[in-house]
Amino acid sequence: MRKEYDYLLVGAGLFNAVFAYQARQHGKRCLVIDKRSHVGGNIYCKDIEGIHVHRYGPHIFHTSNKQIWDFVNQFVTFNRFTLCPVAYYKGRIFNLPFNMNTFYQMWGTITPDEACEKIRQQSASITGCPKNLEEQAIQQVGTDIYRTLIKDYTEKQWGRSCTDLPPSIIQRIPVRYTYDNNYFCDMYQGVPEGGYNRLINGLLKGIHCITRCNYFENKSHFDELADKIVYTGRIDEYFGYRIGQLDYRSLTFEDEIIPTANFQGNAMVNFTDSSVTYTRIIEHKHFDISNSAALYNPVSVITREYPICPSDAFDPYYPICDQKNMSLYERYLSLSSRKLSVIFGGRLGQYRYMNMDEIIASALSTFSNLQNSDSL
Repeated sequence: MRKEYDYLLVGAGLFNAVFAYQARQHGKRCLVIDKRSHVGGNIYCKDIEGIHVHRYGPHIFHTSNKQIWDFVNQFVTFNRFTLCPVAYYKGRIFNLPFNMNTFYQMWGTITPDEACEKIRQQSASITGCPKNLEEQAIQQVGTDIYRTLIKDYTEKQWGRSCTDLPPSIIQRIPVRYTYDNNYFCDMYQGVPEGGYNRLINGLLKGIHCITRCNYFENKSHFDELADKIVYTGRIDEYFGYRIGQLDYRSLTFEDEIIPTANFQGNAMVNFTDSSVTYTRIIEHKHFDISNSAALYNPVSVITREYPICPSDAFDPYYPICDQKNMSLYERYLSLSSRKLSVIFGGRLGQYRYMNMDEIIASALSTFSNLQNSDSL
């Protein structure tokens, strides 16, 4: 007997929104469910005082893939926002990512050769392939920048010593010998005008969505509704943690309405001193560079971001991709390969950090591969 839906999509974040859109374009019947009170996953925006607040941390869309850029621009216009964060350390301000401005602020160096020599001197103790994040960071930018801008911030963020974290975490951060404060090197960058809800709502238009709906509270019922399940929650939770729990890092957010038009002069300020318990303050109106009503609003909305360990009250955000966890994930991946009716996607389903363009590309290719296999 034909089931009610072709696809049940567990989780209403970006991966499943893109997958559901593609499926609907091909005449497939989809049901999207999410335990939260809204669709959009972590890119959901909330309107506070006329300002689009990134409810689960700042999201800046960036990509060099024109196909992906054209895809998202079908649904919403992006502004020209460019991420140029700054770091605050004991009363001093440094530009990020690490570039010639940072080196000048730290050492007074003016030319790339001077900065290179300073880093070479400070990283001489690190020989061979770095074994952990600390060695990787010192090799890239020297001991001064590591101790001032990386060590305490990273240990707050991950809840572990830098010597216990893999080098790969810091390898994502750009280091450049130009006076360029643009955090990303991608060709295309911006934030949706009107917030990310417009993108998600465009993707899910005409698709049946149910929020405040926990898949695991009635799993057997939901499993019977569709031929295939697209699952974007924790892969270890799907299998009942039968071979152990994967480690994640989570976040909690403290919003505050500030009676000033401009609180910190920048969308993102990182606090790299261990005496400050939060990692950064986001001032959301600075993302809305095309929204004059928000920019000239006499109040501002800020969010302090606190890294924590996940719990029942806080969702996991970042996989901790060290050797122990990746070994455990490989065992879950082996289990998932036997579940032909279930597709695992997104950061939690695939247990890896992905930018938004990577998530979209993954969703598009996943659906395309399914279409090709079904036509064989």
